[in-house]
Amino acid sequence: MTKQKVLIAMSGGVDSSAAAAILSRSYIAIGATMRLYTNEDIAVDSRTCCSLDDTEDARSAANKLGMEFYVFNFGDRFRECVIDKFNDAYIRGLTPNPCIECNRCLKFDTLLRRAEELGCDYIATGHYVRRRFDEKTGKYQLLKGLDDAKDQSYVLYGMTQYQLERTLFPIGEMTKAQTRELAQQYGLVNARKPESQDICFVPDGDYAAFIERYTGKTFPEGDFVDKEGNVLGRHKGIIRYTIGQRKGLGIALGQPAYVVEKDPAANKVVLGSNDDLFDNTALAENFNWISGQAPEEPVRVKARVRYNQKEQPAMLYPEEGGRVRAVFDEPQRAITPGQALVCYDGEVVLGGGEIIRYF
Repeated sequence: MTKQKVLIAMSGGVDSSAAAAILSRSYIAIGATMRLYTNEDIAVDSRTCCSLDDTEDARSAANKLGMEFYVFNFGDRFRECVIDKFNDAYIRGLTPNPCIECNRCLKFDTLLRRAEELGCDYIATGHYVRRRFDEKTGKYQLLKGLDDAKDQSYVLYGMTQYQLERTLFPIGEMTKAQTRELAQQYGLVNARKPESQDICFVPDGDYAAFIERYTGKTFPEGDFVDKEGNVLGRHKGIIRYTIGQRKGLGIALGQPAYVVEKDPAANKVVLGSNDDLFDNTALAENFNWISGQAPEEPVRVKARVRYNQKEQPAMLYPEEGGRVRAVFDEPQRAITPGQALVCYDGEVVLGGGEIIRYF
């Protein structure tokens, strides 16, 4: 029987290399690193997760496993879909998650199309998630990774049925320790490689400096105000603040103050108490139902409004135009426009969308 062919997205990290090791046993496995930018593109000189060293680590792992290996230059697509959207979101007062757009536009769109051009049956990634085919519905399901500490389902809510049909997640049932042990067994150079925690194109974590450097724009000071509009002080540019922020405000009010709202049009940042950050309703747009079909009635779900949050019980109300309204049983802290509302039925991801407002 002819082996099927799979194109594996290899970042140079241990997760994707371990995924390649697993798949090389039973598939014709091909490794691919997506070249998304150079350090010159983002005007930094430090090592990032997409550096030349990482490409060489991916190439080394592929060679060790006896795989073909390609480097694809997707820089233009990355700038358009990820960096430009990231900058625009911050300028509009949002707090985006660029990993979501990278997965949606690069891994499961551009890379999948390249795999099809190469005659591959599947693509594969090192994400800690699982997929399952539901015989009753005839649909593919996206499931949380078995290791709760590593589950990455939050950033993959945009997947379609076609993408799930064509994608493998070989480490979704493993823990990080098991992944490292497997890589060690295969003698891969990155078996003990540390993880990158920052956004890849902002390795120093200074988002505001990156946006100003990349766009050539500056963002003027403006007023800190309270919820009644009273001026409390001056902020240093609206892109430097996000909902829930307390540190780095540079203002003394005699009591803890938090960013509770941003008004880009008026260039104002609204401060309030920690209690002001709690609300039980979030509205999200462009909601992607992984099944491909929105329910006709409200559904009981558990939902997250940020990556590292534990799912919280809520009612989900589908609305017109691809919007949904989530009403949580208990108020949630710092529901932030630009982040994602991702909903679950147990371990199954129902879908998600971008938060556009809270109440």
